[in-house]
Amino acid sequence: MTRPPVTSATRIARRTGGTSAAARRVPEETPVALSFSGTTHAVMMATPADIEDFALGFCITEGIVSSADEIAAIAVEDLGDEGAGIDVQIRLKDGANTRFEARRRRLAGPVGCGLCGIESIEEAMRQVASVADTSLALKAGDIANAVSLLSKAQPLHAETGAVHAAGFYMPGKGIVAVREDVGRHNALDKLAGALAKAGIRGPSGAVVVTSRISVEMVQKTAAIGAPVLIAVSAPTALAIRTAEEAGMTLVALARGEEFDIFTRTDRVATEGSRHVA
Repeated sequence: MTRPPVTSATRIARRTGGTSAAARRVPEETPVALSFSGTTHAVMMATPADIEDFALGFCITEGIVSSADEIAAIAVEDLGDEGAGIDVQIRLKDGANTRFEARRRRLAGPVGCGLCGIESIEEAMRQVASVADTSLALKAGDIANAVSLLSKAQPLHAETGAVHAAGFYMPGKGIVAVREDVGRHNALDKLAGALAKAGIRGPSGAVVVTSRISVEMVQKTAAIGAPVLIAVSAPTALAIRTAEEAGMTLVALARGEEFDIFTRTDRVATEGSRHVA
C-alpha cells in the first residue's frame, strides 16, 4: 500500500499579525471496501495506512473470526487516485466462512455515529465478550503514563492534528503498539489487527484511546480481550453499562494525574485517594 496517508492543502491563515497564504498538512480520508467471497460487506472512510491490520482487526472485533488463523488471505488493491478508494478482498477458511455466511449482514457508511447500517436491534446490542477473569492490575501512575506515552506516539496527529489513535499499554513495558486513523473505531480495529499479527494477547494490557467511549469501542475492546479501556474523553451511559456487563474496567477523562473510573474499580490501585464529589 503506497498511497500516502497525509497530503498538503493550501489555505489563507489569519493570525494576530494579519493574513498570509500557507500550506497545511492534512490527513487523507479514503473509502475502504472490505469484501468477503467477492461481495462487499462494509465500506468505511479511513486513513489509507495499515490497511491489512484494519481488515484483520475488523474481522476480529466484529466477531467474524476468533483469531488470525481463521483468515486464509487478505489482498489489498488500490483502485486509483483519491476518491477511487481501496478494495480489500478477505478470504476466510472454511469453518469461519460457514459461520460468517450464516450471520452475514451489511455494514456501510461513515463511522462517526457509531453502529451504522446494522439491520437489527439484536445485532447492534449483541452480547459482549467477557473479560472479567483476567488478572491485570494497574496503578494510578499507569493511567497517566499510558495516556502520556500514547500522545508521544502519534506521528500522523503530530503532523495534522486531525486523527485519532488507539494504543496498547502493558505495565512495565509501556505502549507496545499504536495505530492512527481519522475514525476512532478504525484506529481501534487497526490496533486489534496489529496485536493479532504480533501475537500480543489482549488480557496482558490495556487499550488506550484518544476519543470518547461509545458502546462500540467497548464491544471492540472486549473482542480484543483487554480488561481495561482508558480514554481521554467521556463515556456514554450505554458504554458504561456494557463495560459493566463485560467485567471491564472503564477509565475515562484521563488528563494528567486525574481520571474517572466508572466500572471494576478494583483493577486500579488509587493510592492516596480522597473523596471527590
